[in-house]
Amino acid sequence: MLSDTITIRVLKSVEEMRIVQQLEETVWGMGSIPVHQTLTAVKNGGLIIGAFDMKKLVGFSYGFAGFKNDEVYLCSHMLGVHPDYQLRGIGKKLKDTQLIIAKEMGYKLITWTFDPLESRNAYLNVSKLYGIVDTYIENCYGEMEGGLNAGLPTDRLQIEWRITSERVEDKWMPVNLIYEQPFQIKVSKHNLPVLVEPLLFEPTQEGYELPIPHNIQEIKTVDPELALNWRLQTRKIMQKLFTAGYTLVSVRKTVEPVNYYQFVKKSTIPFH
Repeated sequence: MLSDTITIRVLKSVEEMRIVQQLEETVWGMGSIPVHQTLTAVKNGGLIIGAFDMKKLVGFSYGFAGFKNDEVYLCSHMLGVHPDYQLRGIGKKLKDTQLIIAKEMGYKLITWTFDPLESRNAYLNVSKLYGIVDTYIENCYGEMEGGLNAGLPTDRLQIEWRITSERVEDKWMPVNLIYEQPFQIKVSKHNLPVLVEPLLFEPTQEGYELPIPHNIQEIKTVDPELALNWRLQTRKIMQKLFTAGYTLVSVRKTVEPVNYYQFVKKSTIPFH
């Protein structure tokens, strides 16, 4: 549960940018964004929000202004929570505050990316925040060394969070939909989940479920080859689904070693 001592506020000063830097390095175990860049971003349509336990910064979100296809949006580049404070609802609180302030600033769309194999992040992004995903970016940042990003191509899914849409404001989800399950799971010699694909997969049904590991970081550590197989297999499957007009809309959590990404036709979603 979110502690009563956690407070959320917008960050604007040089000193605040510096403590964000320190937390960024703690969370990801790699170099941080320069202060001159983050400070310039918040002065030009960007937004940085901090979560504090008393005076200690324990979480932050960082976004800057973006423009594409005649649309202005907030590019929410980074969200991090101190390892000691994770799974306490702080990430959700940061995003809720980001939505409110972004609306006040005039934004209607917020975008960001996340690792397709991090199912905990996906659950927050689509099942709790009601974003949608239909864009897969291969090796988005190139090879990254150290921290959570090491060991695999840096593939990313791109979230569209249309914060004034019916999907977000009314918390729209598909109802009475039967999800096809063409993909199976078996267990490796290390007791890790292995994805088994059908001989032929041509998506035509209303919805599909795709298994994704609970803990890809454990798989990377114990069996790097299996982790790479997960990356390459799910890349191919998601790209096929997106090309066929499907969108990731929710995540079904389970007690199995996998969660299930749920895909429906984008044309059925009230996202405008």
